[in-house]
Amino acid sequence: MIVVPFDTRKQLNDHQKMEQILAFADEMDRVPHLLLHSCCAPCSSHVISVLSKHFDITVLYYNPNIEPYEEYLKRKEEEIRFIGLYPAAHKLDIMDCEYDNDRFHELVKGMEDLPEGGERCFVCYAQRLEKTAATAAKEGYDFFATTLSVSPYKNSAKLNEIGNALSAKYDIAYLIADFKKKNGYKHSIEMSAEYDLYRQDYCGCVYSKRDSNCYKCRQMSEKMQMSQTDIICANVTG
Repeated sequence: MIVVPFDTRKQLNDHQKMEQILAFADEMDRVPHLLLHSCCAPCSSHVISVLSKHFDITVLYYNPNIEPYEEYLKRKEEEIRFIGLYPAAHKLDIMDCEYDNDRFHELVKGMEDLPEGGERCFVCYAQRLEKTAATAAKEGYDFFATTLSVSPYKNSAKLNEIGNALSAKYDIAYLIADFKKKNGYKHSIEMSAEYDLYRQDYCGCVYSKRDSNCYKCRQMSEKMQMSQTDIICANVTG
């Protein structure tokens, strides 16, 4: 396993650790190979723009949480389209995987009613990252990573904790990162507009869709209540 010698003279945050890994990669005697788990084209856009300067990248599209199946296919096709369009400095391709949705539901059984962003999501992180680490080790990649931390709704500290544990388990280097730093999420939105990428309005699973729909309903209800208040006030003042 490749071991990156971090500067121990100061405490580094996850973004600073990533920068040191990238500098280390640039000093290797060849372009290192990275297996990059991606959840969707918009999230991958910024991440690929950063990492493709330093690595040969294979995007691993493994997202058994995404439902319905038509949505899963739509996001996968958009990922393939973006990869075909992006002018990467080094090799950039994609590896498809089985859907594996039944396994996702087995793993989160009993967690269906937990709030978004909690333990159910951590199980989902681990399922996708373990597939990435195991595949990277089996196929001889130098590093594995995920695009998930570009989202402000994803817990980057938990992602990196899982990634580091899997690095030790599978003897494969993990690219520590917090891609939302330095306006990474903002840049992903800008790149989505530039490449006309489909941007979904929920994370992927049926539970995130449920929570997203509930949030929209609350917003609509609040707007209706405000409108009714405005009408009452207008009648009173009129």
